[in-house]
Amino acid sequence: MSPDRSQPPLPDPETTGPDAVEQFGIAELGRLLKERRGPLSLRQAAAEAGVSFSTLTRVEAGAQPDLATFTRLCAWLGVSPSRFFTPIATRQISPLDQAITHLHADPRLTGDAANKISSVLRDLYEALAKEAVPAAPALACHLRAASVLRPGVPKRLADLLTDMNTELERLVEAGEL
Repeated sequence: MSPDRSQPPLPDPETTGPDAVEQFGIAELGRLLKERRGPLSLRQAAAEAGVSFSTLTRVEAGAQPDLATFTRLCAWLGVSPSRFFTPIATRQISPLDQAITHLHADPRLTGDAANKISSVLRDLYEALAKEAVPAAPALACHLRAASVLRPGVPKRLADLLTDMNTELERLVEAGEL
C-alpha cells in the first residue's frame, strides 16, 4: 500500500507564534504509520522499522519522536522527512537591513551612533540603488524536430526542460548561480 503523497494543509498563521518558521505534521506521520503498518501487529511493524514497540505506539498516537527515530520511520515509510514540515512564513531580509542590524549589534557603537549611521546609510541607498530588472529566462529551447520524435517524447522533454528551468530560476533567485 503506497502512502498518500499529497502535502498537508497549510497551517493557520493565527494559531502559530510570530517566531515559528515551520510546523511539524505529527498527525500525518501517525496516520501514515498506521496506514503503512496495515495488518501487521505493532510489534512486527516496530521490528521492521527498527524502533521499539512502545515508541511506535506513542508516535502513532501523536507523540513527537526523537530525530533518530523520526529518520528511521521516514525510511520505513519511504518518504522524505521534509514532507512533515510545512513552512509557515519566510521573511526575506534585504542587504540594507542586514547592514543596519550589524551596526546595531556592534558593541563599539552607542544606540544613537548606530541610528545616525543607519540614517545616512538609508539615504545613500535610496539615492544610489537601481530598480531591479527582471532577469531573462534562464533556459530557452526550440525543438524543430518535435514532429518526428516518438510519441510522448516531446511531452516528457518539455516536462524535463520545465523542471530544469524552474530549478535554474530558483538558483538564480537564491544567488547560487
